[in-house]
Amino acid sequence: MAGRYDPNPFDEEEVNPFAGQTGGGKGSGQSNYGGGAFYMTHPAATSRLSPLPPEPAGYDRGATVDIPLDSAKDLRTREKELQAKEAELKKREQELKRREDAAARAGIVIEEKNWPPFLPIIHHDIANEIPAHLQRLQYVAFTTFLGLVVCLLWNIIAVTLAWIRGEGPTIWFLAIIYFISGVPGAYVLWYRPLYRAMRTDSALKFGWFFLCYMIHIAFCVFAAVAPPIIFKGKSLTGILPAIDVLGDHALVGIFYFIGFGLFSLESLMSIWVIQQVYMYFRGSGKAAEMRRDAARQTVMSAF
Repeated sequence: MAGRYDPNPFDEEEVNPFAGQTGGGKGSGQSNYGGGAFYMTHPAATSRLSPLPPEPAGYDRGATVDIPLDSAKDLRTREKELQAKEAELKKREQELKRREDAAARAGIVIEEKNWPPFLPIIHHDIANEIPAHLQRLQYVAFTTFLGLVVCLLWNIIAVTLAWIRGEGPTIWFLAIIYFISGVPGAYVLWYRPLYRAMRTDSALKFGWFFLCYMIHIAFCVFAAVAPPIIFKGKSLTGILPAIDVLGDHALVGIFYFIGFGLFSLESLMSIWVIQQVYMYFRGSGKAAEMRRDAARQTVMSAF
C-alpha cells in the first residue's frame, strides 16, 4: 500500500518548457510518469532561424531624404525648354500647312519625287492623280516613254558592237548623244505635259503635247529606217544599216535588226497613243476651248 507521503501518480506535474536540458528535478524538464522518462526540449534548441542583425547606431526611422534643389530647378528648366520647342514645331507645322493649302487653292501642286523607287528622280503617281477613265491611256503613254529608253539603250549596245568590228568611234559618240538628250528631252517635252494635261485637264498642255509627240513619232519612224541622211548612217539601228552590216558581220546585223524591231514597235504604240489622246481631246471639248483661247490671245495681242 502506498505510503502516506508518497506522491499521487495521477497528479499532473507542472513542467517549465523554458528550463535547461541539463538541470535535474522539476526544473530540468524531466519527470517520471508511470516509471518512464519524459523529456521536454527547449524550443530554441530546435529552431534554425538566424536572428535579425542589429540596427546601426544613430539610425532614425523617421528621417527624410533631402532632394537637392539644383536638380529640381534643372528639371523644371528642361521641361520649359521642351515645351518651347514643341510650341515652335507646332507653329512651323501650321505655317507649312497654311502654305500648302494656299498653293492648292492657287492650282499649284507640290510634286514629290517618287519614281523609280530605288532612286527617285521624277514625280509619278498615276493611280492617285490621274482620273480613273484616263489611267489606262496614261499607262500606255508611260510605256512608250520607257520604250524609247529601251530603244536608245539598245542602240548604244548595237553601235558599240559595230564600233568594235571596225565601223569607227563617230557612230558610238552619236549614239551616246541620242540617249543623253533623247531620254530627258522626251520626259520634259511630251510626257510631263501629257501627265499634267491629264491631271489638270488643261487645253494648253494638251496642245504642247501634240506638237512634241509628233516630233517623237517622226524620230522613231526615221530611226526604224535610218537612211544615211542628217544622221551618220550606222549610228541608228534601222533596217537599212542592218542590211548593210549583215553581209560583213552577221552578229552586228542581228543586233541592228533587233533595234529595227524595237523602233518599229515604239512607232506603232506612239501612233496609237496620239490617236487616243486626240479622240479624248476632241470629245471633251478641249479643242474648242483651245481655239477660243487662241482667238482671245490673238485679239489681245492685236490691241
